[in-house]
Amino acid sequence: MNDLMQLFADTEATNVSTSIRLLILLTVLSLAPAILILMTSFARIVIVLSFVRTALATQQMPPNQVLVGLALFLTFFIMAPTFQEINNEALTPLFNEELTLDEAYDKASVPIKHFMSDHTRQKDLDLFLKYNEADRPETIEEIPLTMLVPAFALSEIKTAFQMGFMIFIPFLVIDMIVASVLMSMGMMMLPPVMISLPFKILLFILVDGWYLVIQSLLQSY
Repeated sequence: MNDLMQLFADTEATNVSTSIRLLILLTVLSLAPAILILMTSFARIVIVLSFVRTALATQQMPPNQVLVGLALFLTFFIMAPTFQEINNEALTPLFNEELTLDEAYDKASVPIKHFMSDHTRQKDLDLFLKYNEADRPETIEEIPLTMLVPAFALSEIKTAFQMGFMIFIPFLVIDMIVASVLMSMGMMMLPPVMISLPFKILLFILVDGWYLVIQSLLQSY
């Protein structure tokens, strides 16, 4: 009788563990797009890559699928240490039933909070703290995700636009030179973009532009 009760207890514990795993999986899958875009380096990378394409004026070259795919794998590369720490500190102990779900959430939030806080401007974080009339947290762990996530996203967008501005400058110079030459030759009906596009692509190739852009993105983290 005792053995039968023990068997039922083990079966029930296994079912609970499986249910928790399914619940976590469904939650992560439903929130995965928001987590990827707003809590990782994805936003900055994809915005900068889009600025490169716009500055080159190559319309849909590279295609959106290529830019998003490249941004996705660069995000996984940059976030790998953080994801590994989350797995070691929270997910693995949770699946081994060494932590409760609440404890695992607290453990998992610490690495991602440290990553976001390292790349969040104090000014942006203060904006949400003042709006919520909250006291300034003494430690990173005390910062609520509801305030840290939008502050981090705001900082990422600002940084991406700053990098995009620097990318635009050399291509803008080429456009101005080409437009001046065409006007001096009286060819005002010829669109300057058609003439400047090959020169911008040639410049981008000669300086190994994609390498420099990706290097700048990696070094920014």
